[in-house]
Amino acid sequence: MNEKQLVEAYERDENMMILVFAQWCVNHDLDPMELYAKAYPQQKLNESLKKTMDDLVVPKHEAEHIPDQTVIAVLEIFGNTDLAQAVHEAISGRKQ
Repeated sequence: MNEKQLVEAYERDENMMILVFAQWCVNHDLDPMELYAKAYPQQKLNESLKKTMDDLVVPKHEAEHIPDQTVIAVLEIFGNTDLAQAVHEAISGRKQ
């Protein structure tokens, strides 16, 4: 695999991580942009997340179930520990 293929594979996987996060949020009546902003208040709007929301995320009633641990694991694989923590807090709040 050459460098270009590696970059493309990483970007494809990163886009899948964004989709898993965004769809999980929608499935649990959470705003992905709001949760992202909570985890990363110093960052501007995430364009990849916005594009995913506009183009790929489906309504809750059309979506497949995404287990809580799956979204946390996917975020942690990509080093998004702050976002994984925000997801964990949302899960904890939901269970109370």
